[in-house]
Order: sequence, then structure tokens, then C-alpha cells
Amino acid sequence: MTQRPLEERIDEVVLGLASEAEHTEIEALAAADPQVAARLERARARFGELDATADEVPLPEGLWNRVAARLDEAPTAPAASHGNVVPLSAKARGWTETDTRWRFAALASLAASLVLAVALGWSLLTMPQPTVVAVLLDAGGKPVALVEGAADNTTWITLLDGAAVPQGQVMQVWTKPTEEGPPVSLGLLPSGTGTRLSVEGLPPPRRDQLYEITFEPEGGSPTNLPTGPIHGKGLAQQPI
Repeated sequence: MTQRPLEERIDEVVLGLASEAEHTEIEALAAADPQVAARLERARARFGELDATADEVPLPEGLWNRVAARLDEAPTAPAASHGNVVPLSAKARGWTETDTRWRFAALASLAASLVLAVALGWSLLTMPQPTVVAVLLDAGGKPVALVEGAADNTTWITLLDGAAVPQGQVMQVWTKPTEEGPPVSLGLLPSGTGTRLSVEGLPPPRRDQLYEITFEPEGGSPTNLPTGPIHGKGLAQQPI
């Protein structure tokens, strides 16, 4: 059987659609492979942003008891009637006002689910895919961050380990769009966590492009060039 794409399996794990065995398998892959871990975190961040736009609506009190009671009721077979017209009104069918409200609520919930599915599909279709990937290493050769760059200069930064940011400083991300040119700031990581950065006016990222993260004064480098200690650096490669 052909193995399904990893991105699809990761999305199913994040959305809660994967089986327990597949969820365990993806988590194990993420623990062993920093690139898989970064993809998993990206998917969680992407769907988390969409999930944050929905209002939390609590379930009515006693809902599950009423559902269980309905399921336990034995269905009654309708009497054969070939010549009678089936009544269409809720009252004729014996529906109460509460039943009608629940029916409308169910329809509204279905409509909301369809809107969410369309939004998720649109998010997946419009999300730029990385064209280069760089694993940043510290002075001891330990992986500390994963950088993924897209052709539109959207850059995803995934930190692979907790960084001890010095007091009064901030992490700043840099790259060298050209070998002969100076480093260019891609942005700050003020919270000390990974994020998505976007810079306009730069050429698309290329193979062997340098990326690095340094510790700079709060607000960023005063010279617009790296001045602080290097947390990690690495050269970009093109994913297969």
C-alpha cells in the first residue's frame, strides 16, 4: 500500500482525525527528526490561528442525558398509509418547541462545520511551501533552531531547545540574501519562541544561504547588523 504524504498525516494528527497508532507514530517521528518536529509545530500553529477565530460555545446543561434518553427510545413503526398526506408541520409531527430549536441548532452547527472545512482547505492551499530549510547549530554543534524559507520571503522559525536569553536582550534572526552582501534582519523573537516572519524586497531564498540567530539589546541591534553572541547558525538546503 502506498504511504500517504507526511504533511497530510501530520495535518490529521493536529486536527484529531488520525488513529491512535498513527498519532503515536507521528509523535515518535517528531521526537527523532527535528524537521518532522518543525512541520508538526507549524501545523499546530497554522490550525491554532484558525481555531482562535471561533467563539467557544458551551453545551447546554443536560444535553448528553437527553441524547442518551432519545437513543434508548424504541422506534415506533409508522402505520401504513398510502392515501394519506404526510403532515409537514412540526406540530403535526408531534415536535415541541424545544425539538424545533434543537433542529435549527443542529443545522447551524452543520453550516459552521462546512465553513470551517472550507477555511481549512483555503488555508492549506494558500500557505506558501518552504523552498529552503536550514538547521541552525550552536558552538557545540547542537541543533537549536530550524529555519524554513519560502519563495515569498516568509520564514518560519522553530526553536528546538529552550534558549537562555540574557537579561535585557532579545533573539534576532538574520540572513545573507547574497554571499557578498551584509546580513539582513528578518525580525525579532521577543518571546524567545518560534514564529513566522515576513520581509519584503529580498530575493527568494537560495541554497547555501546563511541564517543565524544572535542575542541583541532589547528592540534589536542598534547598528542593524549582528552585534551580540551567536545562538545558532547554518546554511540552507533545498528539501527533496
